[in-house]
Amino acid sequence: MVSKPPAGDPVQDAPRVAAPQHAAAGLPAVAHTLRIAQAQMGVRRTARTLLKVNQKDGFDCPGCAWPEGDKRHVAEFCENGAKAVAEEATLRRVTPAFFAAHPVADLAGRSGYWLGQQGRITQPVYLPEGGEHYEPVSWERAFAILAEELTALSSPDEALFYTSGRTSNEAAFLLQLFAREFGTNNLPDCSNMCHESSGSALTETIGVGKGSVSLEDLYQADLIVVAGQNPGTNHPRMLSALEKAKAAGARIISVNPLPEAGLERFKNPQTPQGLLKGAALTDLFLQIRIGGDQALFRLLNKLILDTPGAVDEEFVTAHTHGYEEFTAAATAADWDETLAATGLTRAEIERALAMVLASKRTIVCWAMGLTQHKHSVPTIREIVNFLLLRGNIGRPGAGVCPVRGHSNVQGDRTMGIFERPSAAFLDALDKEFGIVSPRHHGFDVVRSIQALRDGDAKVFFAMGGNFIAATPDTEVTEAAMRKARLTVHVSTKLNRSHAVTGRRALILPTLGRTDKDVQKGGRQVVTVEDSMGLVHASRGNLPPASPHLLSEPAIVARLARAVLGAASATPWEEFEADYATIRDRIARVIPGFEDFNAKLAADPGGFRLPHAPRDERRFPTATGKANFTAAPVEFPRVPEGRLLLQTLRSHDQYNTTIYGLDDRYRGITGGRRVVLVHPDDAAALGFADGAYADLVSEWTDGVERRAPGFRVVHYPTARGCAAAYYPETNVLVPLESTADVSNTPASKSVIVRLEESPQPSA
Repeated sequence: MVSKPPAGDPVQDAPRVAAPQHAAAGLPAVAHTLRIAQAQMGVRRTARTLLKVNQKDGFDCPGCAWPEGDKRHVAEFCENGAKAVAEEATLRRVTPAFFAAHPVADLAGRSGYWLGQQGRITQPVYLPEGGEHYEPVSWERAFAILAEELTALSSPDEALFYTSGRTSNEAAFLLQLFAREFGTNNLPDCSNMCHESSGSALTETIGVGKGSVSLEDLYQADLIVVAGQNPGTNHPRMLSALEKAKAAGARIISVNPLPEAGLERFKNPQTPQGLLKGAALTDLFLQIRIGGDQALFRLLNKLILDTPGAVDEEFVTAHTHGYEEFTAAATAADWDETLAATGLTRAEIERALAMVLASKRTIVCWAMGLTQHKHSVPTIREIVNFLLLRGNIGRPGAGVCPVRGHSNVQGDRTMGIFERPSAAFLDALDKEFGIVSPRHHGFDVVRSIQALRDGDAKVFFAMGGNFIAATPDTEVTEAAMRKARLTVHVSTKLNRSHAVTGRRALILPTLGRTDKDVQKGGRQVVTVEDSMGLVHASRGNLPPASPHLLSEPAIVARLARAVLGAASATPWEEFEADYATIRDRIARVIPGFEDFNAKLAADPGGFRLPHAPRDERRFPTATGKANFTAAPVEFPRVPEGRLLLQTLRSHDQYNTTIYGLDDRYRGITGGRRVVLVHPDDAAALGFADGAYADLVSEWTDGVERRAPGFRVVHYPTARGCAAAYYPETNVLVPLESTADVSNTPASKSVIVRLEESPQPSA
């Protein structure tokens, strides 16, 4: 039975707390999945929709980017994937009557959970300058408003075109093409906030800014290191792959400041044994202090170098550069410094070393726990050093595995959504379309916010996402966005970003992954690229939520026609009518996509993009070889009486989308304003379990950034560390606190103090 959306915001400041769990999935996950899906979609629609998720003739899950194997389960989805699908395929609707009843000021006072629960947006709406309500607007008028503002800019670089990782390859390719034909490389994207550090480090060291492994490699590995990642919540289908790898003989080391249920034991709901008992996954848990990963891998590298016969000298000689400088830095690694940086014991590190030395095929997986620190790029470079030493790149069962968080974030970058494109990409684009792309770099996410703040950007256009809730330094970011002349969001549902507007604002409702897409050329498919470089089709199977929706490619094509007019020779109308024509152009611009349409037709499961280090042990770097690096070891220094905070997701959350108010695996129910602190640290600071505190971050600019009213939860975190959910804690992350090289916000390294605050009244 479909339930109605909540009329009012539920109370969130009095969460209930129980002991954390030690196993993920199982029957509770199945029950929770069905309950959420039926509340949004009803029974029949739930079955019709979920059975098409991640199938070869179905649609790609709008959640994470974890790949599917060639053989698919009937139920090829996880709990959080089902939640993502239910939120999109919901029968709830946001109509013009809703906007008439709710002024923007009211929307701004609502939680992200409440906004998301209202349902699918059915018509384009417009907030005029000085207006209090969004009002219905025709598509023709909406594009005219956009054209009016964009053509009035003093420079194309005063416009920002942001892309969310849900955007299809076809829409992303059109958006970057339009932006460059318009005259700007201002193409910030969600990758700037997550795996930009991975791409920066990998491009420099192995020549390709993507992972080098496949699912088959995981199944052949002797050792899998999972660092700074919580797959049980963020990539639950990865647990199935780890279970299969364990069954084949792999051992797993988990490196994380928090114990996570999914890495302790996985109760696979697809098997009777999984439901009853489950499989233990982690063989060694290294509960590292936040930001200590570079020091750990540097010491492991020193110990490998010190072990006779441990280095793959043939590989190092034939395929690498910079070995001597690296060894000089690695041999200087210090035990005492490493123990202080990591919080680990000597025995734990020695046990890890023994597992490393016993492995002939090693994979390292990581996610945001490694990429959102000041020293993230050197940390990931050190992981590459670790793998290069023993020849663990470019052979089966070994390699780098950055696990992408959003379903096509990697594909969007492949399509050219990047503020710093290569000359080769721009040359190919210009040759194909007869345009002259700008060669100067554009703005990434952080620089886009700074440009808005400083008056250097005036129009903000977002293809999906929830920019305001995803970005750091909330008060600064919101104030910057309100300076814009026009803010535009291509969206399926309401979110916080719709309530923080420029002088004028548009919401352009679009088709979702689950929706059928029919254009003049017939029923369309789009494509996505998963975390392991496999490109495949996605076909929605549901009637669109409203007859007034346009697809993302159609929105970009019509925008381009409205702005560029007859001066553009690009066949935008043809692209809107038949997405195969877009893929024909992609095939001529981007290496690896040759015969794009033919490849899709030949194999419904998709095709794998070339990856020179994996496929040929060829490294397209500046030196022509894989590069060892030798950066100084860094780790956060935390003053006495302070904690190092990481922001993270709850289990009822996907990126900024809040599905519910529980974090089942961590024992949190009915609220999100909690801070997880080790009992000994809490006692030293004078906070009992259940006390309330304001979180106040400390940064070099001396500005006080405060997140008030968090319940203190005594929790088995690493000593000196704390954790709390975003976006509630994004306010604590300074805009200028970013990773070196990648400029990714350092959301996992926030120094905070706790100040006593009153307990909420019952």
